[in-house]
Parts: sequence; C-alpha cells; structure tokens
Amino acid sequence: MKSYRKELWFEVPGRRAFVNITPQVRQCLRESGVREGLVLVNAMHITSSVFVNDDESGLHHDYEVWLEKLAPHAPVAQYRHNVGEDNADAHMKRQIMGRETVVAVTAGELDFGPWEQIFYGEFDGGRRKRVLVKIIGE
Repeated sequence: MKSYRKELWFEVPGRRAFVNITPQVRQCLRESGVREGLVLVNAMHITSSVFVNDDESGLHHDYEVWLEKLAPHAPVAQYRHNVGEDNADAHMKRQIMGRETVVAVTAGELDFGPWEQIFYGEFDGGRRKRVLVKIIGE
C-alpha cells in the first residue's frame, strides 16, 4: 500500500473565506500515484474547516449569513473564550462546518458525486494556516 502526505498552506486576506482546493488535492493525488484508495483532507487549525459541497457563490453567501446567525462575531464580549482574543465565533463555525473530509479514489480520480468540490473554510483569517492531505491506497 502507498502512503502520501502533503501540507497545503493558505492565508486569506479577510476574516472569512471559502477557497476551492480541489485542484490542489487533485495535484496531490497525481503526485501520490494512488489509483484506488482514499484521500483525507483536514484543517490543521481549530478556526478553519474542510468540507465538500457545490462551488456556487450564492451557496457560499448563504453559508456566511447562516453561520453568522448561529455564531455572530460581535459583540466579542458575549463569549467567555474571548479573553485577549476575538475568535470564539470562529471555533464554533469550524465545529459546524467540520474538520475534514474523506474522498474515495477510483481509477486515479477523486470519486465525486455531481457538483462536489473540496473547500477550505477560513473563519479567523489573517495568518498562514495549513491543510493536511493524506492519501493511502494502491
């Protein structure tokens, strides 16, 4: 069985962003040489996320609105975690959107359903953060 590991680094300019990382994951899959197996993609920071969904700007806007209703950034004093920090909402948003995704590999390709793409979700931007890509298989 083959095993491959790579870290992808991201730094978004704003506080929040959704970045389609499918092309980078496909490149990792090509580098790995795995034809049948699994790809794990996970955020290595507790204020960011990895998830699978449609690459549609309206949906991303709806996520922004929905997440802000569930865990509003302001007022930051509403959170006990925000002692010297202002990112408690980002921790909660990450919990909702998830830490990781696993995608099957079939015939050397990501085995997606219609419209599926892999996204990096940033909820406390402004610094470099990493995503782990781990691929196992034959």
